[in-house]
Amino acid sequence: MPSLRKAVAVALIILASLLVAWFAINTASTLAGLETKVSELSNNISRLYSAQKELLDRLESLEESVTYVTVTKTAIATSPVTEIYEQVKDSVVLIRAIYSYGTSIGSGFVYDTLGHIVTNNHVIEGSYRVTVTFLDGTSLTASVVGTDPYSDLAVLKVRPDVVMLKPLKLGNSSELMIGEQIVVVGNPFGLAGSVTTGIVSQKGRLLETTYGYSIPGVIQFDAAVNPGNSGGPLLNMKGEVVGITTAIESPISGFVGVGYAIPSTIITRVVPALIEKGSYSHSWMGIVGINMNEEIAAAMNVNVTKGFLITDVVPGGPADKAGLRGGDRAVRMGGQTIKIGGDIVIAINGIPIRTIEEMLTYLEEKTSPGDIVVFSVVRGSQTIQVSVVLGERPPPQ
Repeated sequence: MPSLRKAVAVALIILASLLVAWFAINTASTLAGLETKVSELSNNISRLYSAQKELLDRLESLEESVTYVTVTKTAIATSPVTEIYEQVKDSVVLIRAIYSYGTSIGSGFVYDTLGHIVTNNHVIEGSYRVTVTFLDGTSLTASVVGTDPYSDLAVLKVRPDVVMLKPLKLGNSSELMIGEQIVVVGNPFGLAGSVTTGIVSQKGRLLETTYGYSIPGVIQFDAAVNPGNSGGPLLNMKGEVVGITTAIESPISGFVGVGYAIPSTIITRVVPALIEKGSYSHSWMGIVGINMNEEIAAAMNVNVTKGFLITDVVPGGPADKAGLRGGDRAVRMGGQTIKIGGDIVIAINGIPIRTIEEMLTYLEEKTSPGDIVVFSVVRGSQTIQVSVVLGERPPPQ
């Protein structure tokens, strides 16, 4: 038995020695493998570093030759005319005046939030029914609040609770410059919401009416207007109403480049009166005459070539009562007979007057019936001052 135990012990010792040897050999082999892999990784890292450095060097070289391009996106500019149109389009209306013989079409614009619409008198005169149509198609029956044939203005009214009313702002037509851009919005031939643009060609024109009287201070412009534009707004580049389109000058029925508008200086005086009492009272002198020129001055033996020559005085009128004189003899000039020898108006209240246009514009825009105005007139070889109490112009016949 002892021998057997000894043999087993020896065997165990030998087995343990073999195991230790095996682990030692295996560990050494593993460590050798790890060293090999570490060496390979180190070489790979070194190569990657070299490649990275080479790439950075190339990028730095390329950067010096790169041209940088900045791309800017430019927004499309909106036309001022477009902006004005968008601002006013809902305030411009199409007016239909119904007569026993048919229908006529014109334009107008919203004056206030109470439902007042301003247009031309000739658009609705004599009609028995008037409708107002907005750009969105809303159509309302309108009543006539007031009319003034002498300024060709009229005021209508629609129910203010049916549609959103956007009044247009009135500008000052006296501030307009010749050549200044303007915009016209209206309904030519019934084409709703049409817009055209042009310039102010001249100011202070006289526009003859069918009542034998001329509207003074009228604006001449070249924006295209046609039948149906009458009563629509003439706008400055602020979108303010500086006039009401009222007529075209054309040998045909279409537009040829000359349009006329009642100035806002008259609108601001007439429209409030039409709203308040349905009519407007114009100043009246009771005189008839012509503009002075060199030929007339020579015939009268005077040195005055500018001013307004009074040819006739209405008996019992303001001028007659004040002592102003008309012509006392007739002569032929330019194929017509003219009465000369009357007073020559050269100023009103100290404001120089060179033409009938200037005289009528001053009286229309600056005076009212009952006002006392001082006329500077040339009578013979003298210049005298004559005070006149202005009357009220009689209704048109």
